[in-house]
Amino acid sequence: MNYFSTSANAPLVSFREACIKGQAPDRGLYFPQYIPQLPVSFFQNMPGQPVPEMAMQVMQPYIGDDIPEAELYSILNETVNFTVPLLPITASIDVLEMFHGRTLAFKDLGARFMSRCLGYFVKNMQRKITVLVATSGDTGGAVADGFLGVDGVQVVILFPSGKVSKVQEKQLTSMGENVYALEVEGSFDDCQQMVKSAFMDSQLNEHLFLTSANSINIARWLPQQLFYFIAYQQWTDTENAPVIAVPSGNFGNICAGLLAMKSGLPVRHFIAACNANDTVPDFIATEVYRARQSQSTLSNAMDVGDPSNFIRILKIFNGDISALKNKLSAISISDKETADAMKELYQEYGYLADPHGAVGYLALKKYLMNNPGYKGLFAETAHPVKFFDTVEQITGAAVCMPAQVEELMKRNSFSNKMKVSFEGLKDYLISLPV
Repeated sequence: MNYFSTSANAPLVSFREACIKGQAPDRGLYFPQYIPQLPVSFFQNMPGQPVPEMAMQVMQPYIGDDIPEAELYSILNETVNFTVPLLPITASIDVLEMFHGRTLAFKDLGARFMSRCLGYFVKNMQRKITVLVATSGDTGGAVADGFLGVDGVQVVILFPSGKVSKVQEKQLTSMGENVYALEVEGSFDDCQQMVKSAFMDSQLNEHLFLTSANSINIARWLPQQLFYFIAYQQWTDTENAPVIAVPSGNFGNICAGLLAMKSGLPVRHFIAACNANDTVPDFIATEVYRARQSQSTLSNAMDVGDPSNFIRILKIFNGDISALKNKLSAISISDKETADAMKELYQEYGYLADPHGAVGYLALKKYLMNNPGYKGLFAETAHPVKFFDTVEQITGAAVCMPAQVEELMKRNSFSNKMKVSFEGLKDYLISLPV
């Protein structure tokens, strides 16, 4: 499998090269030359099939010969080593809990896969690789955990000051070893733009071997489609494909789901469940893409005004907006609606959701009200403990503190504060050991 740049001004690369480079030199995102089609027999054999074996069949065509099959199976076995339960909420709505990994967020899956792929690729390299990543909340913690102690790799995480939860910040800043945290006095979009500028700076790239661990990296994005195959394994209504609502910020997760659908996974419709950052809902309504400054909301991990992965969604549909709108809706949910949905889920159904999951639930509920007879599921992307102060204040329910979080909160934090300045970031990166 080769990968091309969405900006169409860079050479084709292998999976290995795309993983190591992160972003294409023309500022585009890497995208597979073709989308593998899974045979009917794959879906017939899904019930009861071990998840690593299913994951191997999905992922191997994207990797090709870049990783030997035995090594790839080992990587996938470590990647999907946590449960992803599908639980009933109402007669027509289920919830897919994606947060049972080590850092209690859906991004554990992609971060674990990428860290192990990159660890395999750097074994015989003479230079240390610097993984540079911007986070709106959960990416940084998952990446820090995934890469902690990996030989030949150092990780630099940029996060917006005061715009991540207490648990998220502790996950970003308490790792130490080969993980460095930068607290930026700005928004996630500012952090993301600084990271993108770093990849394009020739002097910096001569000094350091940079790559990304955001979902712009093919090795972070591609494995997220496994969530949707795991969900379908548990979907009991074989006569009706599900409607799937995904809390969406940078659009990597829902983009992976759409990729799975294009590979043959039965899905009736996808809903991008957004907060007040409504760039994509506005695009769906007007067919005009207008990036904007991000707004702070209760669902902070989705506070993205210019989602990087939307260009990949357009590629999945070959730029056909009508085809895209036939399979994808986008719904914007306000903070008040989010809080009301959190209360409703807890008070009426006994389910304690984090703000992102509540956005997904309400978007799905609204869609199903306009499409009676359909059934669906929404993604719960983070454990409510990641936002325990918000969840407890809104619902009045005490959030159970998992043992790993209790231990985490006792750790010391280490971070460097930084203004929104690419030159400041550049000076910091040049000061790192190589």
